[in-house]
Amino acid sequence: MRKSGILLPVSSLPSRYGIGCFSKEAYEWVDFLKLAGQQYWQILPLGPTGYGDSPYQAFSAFAGQPLLISPDELIKDGLLYGDDLRNYPHFNPDHIYYGDVIPAKLRILHRSYEIFKESADLCMLKEFDVFCEHEKDWLDDYALFMAGKDAHGGACWLEWEDDLRDPDEEIKAAWRERLADSIEYYKYIQFIFFRQWNAIRDYAHVNGIKIVGDIPIYVALDSAEVWVYPDLFELDENLVPKAVAGCPPDAFSPTGQLWGNPLYDWEYHKKTGYSWWMRRIAYCFRLYDIVRIDHFRGFDEYYAIPYGEKTAVNGKWMPGPGIGFFRAVE
Repeated sequence: MRKSGILLPVSSLPSRYGIGCFSKEAYEWVDFLKLAGQQYWQILPLGPTGYGDSPYQAFSAFAGQPLLISPDELIKDGLLYGDDLRNYPHFNPDHIYYGDVIPAKLRILHRSYEIFKESADLCMLKEFDVFCEHEKDWLDDYALFMAGKDAHGGACWLEWEDDLRDPDEEIKAAWRERLADSIEYYKYIQFIFFRQWNAIRDYAHVNGIKIVGDIPIYVALDSAEVWVYPDLFELDENLVPKAVAGCPPDAFSPTGQLWGNPLYDWEYHKKTGYSWWMRRIAYCFRLYDIVRIDHFRGFDEYYAIPYGEKTAVNGKWMPGPGIGFFRAVE
């Protein structure tokens, strides 16, 4: 039976907060899809955007975008007060101005964290502890990574001191102690993000709507994954990429597209049975009903551009993992 749906990024929902979020408008969108006879809601990646605010350049392949958290839902849960929004800026609902939205939204998220620490009930505290334990295989390192970025003024991890660029467990433990409150904040934000997203996804399911999610094939250089798992990527002895991702010149762009993502060491991945990818894909199937991989072509051949090039002109095609990867997924 043929089915249809609509692509709408969560960030494109109307919102008084300067960016679409997990608010009543998201539930109203699900209602609209049902009334319109649709079966699918396709979204773009939900990761925490980094440089350039692109969903394909996220700080993590697993974490959620804090800017999508709904302040209204926080108020309903007693994790924010109405007065906390009194000085929130007024935004044009037709556009997203990240430069203004980010500090405004993060200010109220920090306020919510303070309220959580001061007055969360035992039930919610238990829910938070269960979440942290269940997601610790990515959450612990992600929270440390983000706290580390804050401690270094937002600088890319390649600019951190040498022992923290490639830390052993002893160094990580020392930094976890030093940055304990900031780490807890980032864990709390992820707890709230997935709490709100799961509620919307469940509402969609009740109304016969399935979610089509999106996995970017690449991760950002400035991400928890490259910092924690450098062996997964083609990096030199200084942890700098040997080459980066993009696509060649064409009618769309005479100098090609220079994305800048680090490339995978596919031979290393193959030796591990693609274990990191299996973890990533399995995780996405907990969030979505159908998963789209962007960009699929890169598993056949990928375009490698020498690191430091200003355009994509001097790149070359390299063989990807091919069908063996998808046999492993099966």
